[in-house]
Amino acid sequence: MSMDPELSEISSFIHSIPPFDSLPKQVLSQLVRELSINYVRKSEPFPPKSIKEARLYIIRKGAMSCLSADGELVNKLGEGDLCDAFFHANVSTTESNTANENVFTHTLLSTNQTAIDNQLQVHTDEDCLIYSVQTSVIQEIGERFPSISDYFSQNSAQRLKRKMTQVNEEAILSSTLMNSSVGSFYQSPVASIDIEKTIQQAAIQMNEQGYSCLVVTEKGTSVGIVTDKDIRRRCVATGLATSEKISSIMTTDMCSIDIKNNAYDALMMMTAKHIHHLPVTKYGNLVGMVTVTDLINNEGHNAINLSSIIHKAQTVQQLAEISHLLPKLQIRLAKLGSSADHVGKSVSAITMAFTKRLIELAEYKYGPAPVPYAWLAAGSQARQEQLAHSDQDNAIIISDTMKPYDDAWFESLADFVCDGLAECGFIYCPGDIMATNPKWRQPQRVWHKYFSDWVGTPSPQALLNSSVFFDLETIYGDASILRNVRKKLLKQTKQNTLFIAHLSKNALSLRPPLGFFRDFVLKPNGKHKATLDLKHNGIAPVVDLARIYALAEGISAVNTIERIQQAAGTPSLTKASAENLIDAYEFLGMLRVEHQAKCLMRGESADNYLSPKDISKLEREHLKDAFKVIKSLQDARQSSYQ
Repeated sequence: MSMDPELSEISSFIHSIPPFDSLPKQVLSQLVRELSINYVRKSEPFPPKSIKEARLYIIRKGAMSCLSADGELVNKLGEGDLCDAFFHANVSTTESNTANENVFTHTLLSTNQTAIDNQLQVHTDEDCLIYSVQTSVIQEIGERFPSISDYFSQNSAQRLKRKMTQVNEEAILSSTLMNSSVGSFYQSPVASIDIEKTIQQAAIQMNEQGYSCLVVTEKGTSVGIVTDKDIRRRCVATGLATSEKISSIMTTDMCSIDIKNNAYDALMMMTAKHIHHLPVTKYGNLVGMVTVTDLINNEGHNAINLSSIIHKAQTVQQLAEISHLLPKLQIRLAKLGSSADHVGKSVSAITMAFTKRLIELAEYKYGPAPVPYAWLAAGSQARQEQLAHSDQDNAIIISDTMKPYDDAWFESLADFVCDGLAECGFIYCPGDIMATNPKWRQPQRVWHKYFSDWVGTPSPQALLNSSVFFDLETIYGDASILRNVRKKLLKQTKQNTLFIAHLSKNALSLRPPLGFFRDFVLKPNGKHKATLDLKHNGIAPVVDLARIYALAEGISAVNTIERIQQAAGTPSLTKASAENLIDAYEFLGMLRVEHQAKCLMRGESADNYLSPKDISKLEREHLKDAFKVIKSLQDARQSSYQ
């Protein structure tokens, strides 16, 4: 029997909204028949007074605002939005409530959770057409379809975590492993040990040879395998004497794969068997060993091969020609589903290779440096988060042994390298943060003074400089020079809570576009009208937070994810918050990489302006989750420095 036209239209609408888009048609029809339709005029109380039980609300038309008890905007809901909590309409209200407000609590679907104490106020900003359904209906469907109950029982951070776990799995599955023979990955010869040897002898051999596993042989025939994990779990953890024979802890039903199989088959076999080492055979004979790490790191070889070509270039013109491959590499990595972290590290490695080769060509042209120095990358390149043909940010720290006349050599070096990078597509820094600027080409003692002054007197310009020059990495030269400068800097920042407070206040000026009306706060006009700036409103706030955590805790890491990981569990950041922030950062990075790849494939310059219309409804929901995570960490930071 065909569905009523009106119900069919409602069904199509509900099916476009996560998490209901995953429901079978029959179950969706059941849900639609349970819906009630309510019309709430602008400024009327919400939920409608006629509703006395807990329900889930879905906005069909109109808009409303959700405010916290203290009046702060929590969310803007528009067409297609769910109230991500269930409203108790029969809660008593106070006389202080205005006509267009109603206080209610939200209770999550999960039956093992208690009602959340937070109270929200709802304003109906426009006339609203709303669908609603009793929570018991959703619960019944959730019992049959875990994806439904998971969606409502998880908060923003948990939903984002689930999404990024899925993305990371897909990144592995979508790689070129299906088109590559396992023979391209295995290591040979295989390290082996005789079955009569002891556990201690096996451990010593692994340590000396740098292997994480050994094939156990008996009279030249393979009879088992032992890994460093086996030694930990089956020997050390159980108190087994290391003088026991290796046979007591080895795995005998050893899996293997023929060299003719593809690398994807090898990865799937290891995943299914929960093993990390897989012997490779040829005509039944053992010829090598492949590991999970070998397979997952495969895509990094593209950057390595390109770096090798760059190193062989003899002129700036040759380097400029090679640089045309960089956008193609970024497109390829994006198509393969590589993570934003992987793409950033690969592209940054290429930029580093261009810079190194230009410095080598400069030294060949002008002769060796008169004194030791360190050529530094700043900003995204230093953090290993650069994408194709970004602008250049660089500087030079020179040994304090330099004489005034030595600067002529370093000026020539700076001009040659920065001009060369520009020819290779890395445009000059609009803010003149380059080694060609004498201010950023100074001896070590001057850099010490720079940092000391910035930390001691955090003026607006000092804070701006801090956001750039606290992210530095040595590209070429004496790395110990920067290490000495950074060591002294971190000692100062760790002890200066006033500086951290100023830096926090300055960093929090960039906020996620969370006051969304129906979707997001979009750019109102100009070339990028109706878009989100993923870099400045999403990625940069996370970079800023990570930098603050690192400086506050004396962490020397520069990469954003590494900073967050190392700050996890410190007074600055809990472990749970660190995981949530990394998920948000990686999701935003993934959207940015995919968007830029589309720009490059159209022959356009890569930018950071994403139209919400270009991503799915589900991705928009995950994007909101990411922004909520960032905002919550910014709010926590703001509370701590105030």
